[in-house]
Amino acid sequence: MAGEHYVPQIFFGLDPMAVSTVILCATYFVIIWDKLNRAIVALLGASLMIIIGALDQSEALKGVDWNTIGLLTGMMILVSISRRSGMFQFLAIWSAQQAKAHPAGILLLLQLTTAVVSALLDNVTTVLLVVPVTLAITKELDVPPYPFLFAEVFASNIGGTATLIGDPPNILIGSLAGLDFNAFVVHLMPIIIVVMAAQALMIHLLWGKALKSTPARKALVMGMSATETILDWTLLKQSLVVISVVIVAFVLARQLHLEPATIAMAGAAVLMFLDNWQHHNEKQSENVHRTFGDVEWITIFFFIGLFMVVHGVEVGGLLQLLANRLVAATGGNMATAGYAILWASAFLSAIVDNIPFVATMIPLIKSMAPAYGGPEKIEPLWWCLSLGACLGGNGTLIGASANLTVAGIAERNGVPFRFMTYTLYALPMMTASVAICHIYVWWRYF
Repeated sequence: MAGEHYVPQIFFGLDPMAVSTVILCATYFVIIWDKLNRAIVALLGASLMIIIGALDQSEALKGVDWNTIGLLTGMMILVSISRRSGMFQFLAIWSAQQAKAHPAGILLLLQLTTAVVSALLDNVTTVLLVVPVTLAITKELDVPPYPFLFAEVFASNIGGTATLIGDPPNILIGSLAGLDFNAFVVHLMPIIIVVMAAQALMIHLLWGKALKSTPARKALVMGMSATETILDWTLLKQSLVVISVVIVAFVLARQLHLEPATIAMAGAAVLMFLDNWQHHNEKQSENVHRTFGDVEWITIFFFIGLFMVVHGVEVGGLLQLLANRLVAATGGNMATAGYAILWASAFLSAIVDNIPFVATMIPLIKSMAPAYGGPEKIEPLWWCLSLGACLGGNGTLIGASANLTVAGIAERNGVPFRFMTYTLYALPMMTASVAICHIYVWWRYF
C-alpha cells in the first residue's frame, strides 16, 4: 500500500488511528447532514488530515486514484458533447412511441432505456437527460409522473451496476481492485438482468396496471416527432462512433495495455476535436468552455478529497484492524464474509452515499486478502461489494447521487418527492433485489 512506509506525525503526540478516525467520522456526519456541499466537506476533511499530521501533502496525493478521476472526467466530457446532439431525448420519445403511448408500456420501456443507457454511460447523466422528457410525456398523457420517476431512479442504479463505467462505486472498485470492463460484464450483467426483470414486475404490479390515459392524450404522444429532437445529425454520428470505439476499447483494454482513464480521456479528446476543428478560435474556446463547464467538478473534487481522507484512515491503521476483526468474526469463512459485505453494503449505502462508503470499504477488503490466500482469491468479495453498494443506493433518497438528482428535478417541476414516501416504497424493493443477489453469489461463488 502507498502508506506503509509513511509514519504519521500528529500534533501533541496524539494517536494517529484515533485522530484519523475522528476526522473520517466527522466528514461522514457532515456529508449525511447535507447542509454543506459534499465537495467542500471532503476537501476540508482532506486538508485537516494534512494540517494535523495524519498525512503530509505527498502522502495525501498518493492516496488519490487518478485512474478513477481520469475515467470520470473523460466520460463526463463525452456525455456533455454527445447530449447536445439530442440523442437521449430521441431515445425517450422513441421508447414511448414503441409502447403505442400506453402508460404501462411506456413505464416499462423508459425503465429499460434508462437501465441500458446507465450501463453504457453513467446513471446521474442518464437521469438528467431522461427525466425532463419523461415529465413532458406524462403531462401529455395526463398520468401521475411519480411512478415513472421512481422507476427511472431504480433502473438507473440497477443498470449502472452492470458495467465498470455505469456507477461511480464500480469505477472505484474496478480501478482500485484491478478489475477490467469485461470482468464486470461477465460477473454482474447476468444477475442485473434478473434483478431488472424482477424490479420491472414489482413496478408494474404496484403502479403500471392502474395507469390509464385517454385516446386523445395518447394521440398527442404519438404525434411527437422523435427525429425533431435531433439537433445536430453530424454530431450524433460522430458521438455514436466515438462512444462505440471507447466501449470496444474498454472491452479490449487488457490486450491493448490501456487503463480505463486513458481510454475515456482519449475518446473525450477525439470527440472534442471532431466538434471543434472546423470552427475558428473564438468559437472553439466557447465550445470548450461550455464542455468543461458541464463536467461535474463537485463530484471530481469530492472524490479527490475523499480519497485523501480514507487514505489517512488507512495509514492510521484502522482499516487493517477492522479487516482482522471481520475475518475473525466470520471464522475465516469467505462465504460468510461475502454475505456480510453484501448485506452490510446494501443497508449502509442506503443510509450514507454509496461513494464514500465504497471508498472506505475497498482498502478494508484489500486488507483481508492475506487471510484468504491472496488478492486473486477475494474477487467474489468485490462483486458482493458492488452489488450491495450499487443496489443498496436505491433504498433511500440519499443512497445514491441519481436519486437526489431526480428528486431535485421533480420538485422544481412541482412533483413532490418526499424522503419517507420514497423510502416506504424503495426499501422493500431494494431488499428484494439484494436477496436475489444473495442467491446468485451463493450459487456462483460460494
